[in-house]
Amino acid sequence: MGGPAMAPQISPRPEARRPGHRPPRARDPFTPWLSLGVAAPPLAIVVWLFFVPFLSSAHRSLLREGEWTLRNYALVWRLYKIDVLYTLGISLVSLVLVIGIAALLCGYLRLVGHRFVEFLFKIPLFVPFVVVGHGMRVLLAPRGTLNSALAQVGLIDLNDPPSIAFSWLGIVIALVWKNLALAVLLVLGAYRAVDESYLEAARNLGASTFRQIKDVLLPMSAPSLVVASAFMFTSMLASFSIPLMIGGGEPPHMLMVDVYYRINYQDDLGTANALGMVSYLLAMGVAGYYLRTITVKPA
Repeated sequence: MGGPAMAPQISPRPEARRPGHRPPRARDPFTPWLSLGVAAPPLAIVVWLFFVPFLSSAHRSLLREGEWTLRNYALVWRLYKIDVLYTLGISLVSLVLVIGIAALLCGYLRLVGHRFVEFLFKIPLFVPFVVVGHGMRVLLAPRGTLNSALAQVGLIDLNDPPSIAFSWLGIVIALVWKNLALAVLLVLGAYRAVDESYLEAARNLGASTFRQIKDVLLPMSAPSLVVASAFMFTSMLASFSIPLMIGGGEPPHMLMVDVYYRINYQDDLGTANALGMVSYLLAMGVAGYYLRTITVKPA
């Protein structure tokens, strides 16, 4: 008898015949050049509108009477450290109010739906900052529209009216009203991207409207809330028209108002650039946090 029969060897299928396998496509030699052409204009805009001013400001902040020195930063620390804390405090308080109101309001608009209310809260998108500052000054001034209306019903005395406009509270109210529209636009879009089946399951389990917002919409829209927070905070740090028109004449002031006074009234470009660098660093901290939590994917 012959030896044991050899099992036939089955050759593997060619790669091209595997289910779902697509043969590699030939690379278009023009694609890299097209990508470069598309990326070049926005890259040039970023370089000229951000990096060049940033480097120029950093260079000028280290010059005093033609010499390299840190005296500008020492002057900022001595004269404006309270203003830096004041700017941070107003920005953080305004940010918490904006995000809190937007989270609840957009939850109502997502679950109940009200197109007219949504339209009203998006109106500030089309109102310039200087118009907001003037309008809030007229509304919140000691003898402004609000106090005059309250005096008509006997709630305040116009001979000694409260002054909301010329205080940190007036700045916060104006910043919240102006930035709420953008927050609503971003958060509502994120809420509407949440699949209705999750909300339906929550309703079947007896979740109230507030619980649906807190336990379903908020956790699933957290990245968009971070984006909105970053945009709002940097916008508030850079506020100029509103603090100038509403803030009081006495310090503390917000940083952009300090930069304006330092340039136009004291002709001190070195200290103004040092103040600008402080604002850059505060904004870059928020931008870095945004990039790390949103755009950088875990390995």
